Amino acid sequence: MTPGPTASRPARTTLRAGLALLLGLLLAVLLAAPAQAAGYRYWSFWEREGSTWSYATQGPAQLRPDDGSVQGFRFAVSAEADDSTAPRSKAAFAEICEETEERAGHKRIALVLDFGTAADAPEGERRPPKPRTACASVEEEASTADALAAVAPPLRYDSSAMLCAIDGYPRTGCGEQVSGSGEPSADASSDAASPGTEESDSGSASGGDGPSAGLLVGVGAVAVLGVAALWQSRRRRG
Repeated sequence: MTPGPTASRPARTTLRAGLALLLGLLLAVLLAAPAQAAGYRYWSFWEREGSTWSYATQGPAQLRPDDGSVQGFRFAVSAEADDSTAPRSKAAFAEICEETEERAGHKRIALVLDFGTAADAPEGERRPPKPRTACASVEEEASTADALAAVAPPLRYDSSAMLCAIDGYPRTGCGEQVSGSGEPSADASSDAASPGTEESDSGSASGGDGPSAGLLVGVGAVAVLGVAALWQSRRRRG
């Protein structure tokens, strides 16, 4: 005798329960994935070749750039070193140092100082100074830190020699951890603005801290397989 509608009720109940379980697991994965990431507020150090900024592999106290070099500093909130926000100015060495004469036994270092945005500023800090450039004329063996001290005092360092403030900004703090939106800077993803403006940004930004596409696809595949298994079980029982 073919089972009637009443006989298939346990199968339908099992199917609904299985679907509810799979949906619950999917929701748990989504909620467990970190929606926000902690970052650090600090001055990052950059070198430039042509029009491209690259994160410096040495500290400013160790690096001794050649005459004609362009170095940059950017204050921002960043999650990782390779996710830091680069200085926004595209000014070339010739533009920055055009009024600084060459001197025997000295070299000229073009410095780009980007104090970041109001969103990057520590709580209670004054509005960041506007980005500016400076040309340092220093001795041939001078480091980038020496050049920076010549044009943007006062500098502030912590006990581990980490650069904490340029031109007195910020007044307090040094590389502190910041939790929040997970974005390295409020302007980091703004591609529409022109380079060198307050709104533009040539730095990189992470694509987000939610669950990856691969994770979602994997969970979805498990759900589909689970539903198929339950359906086959229902058919066999029917």
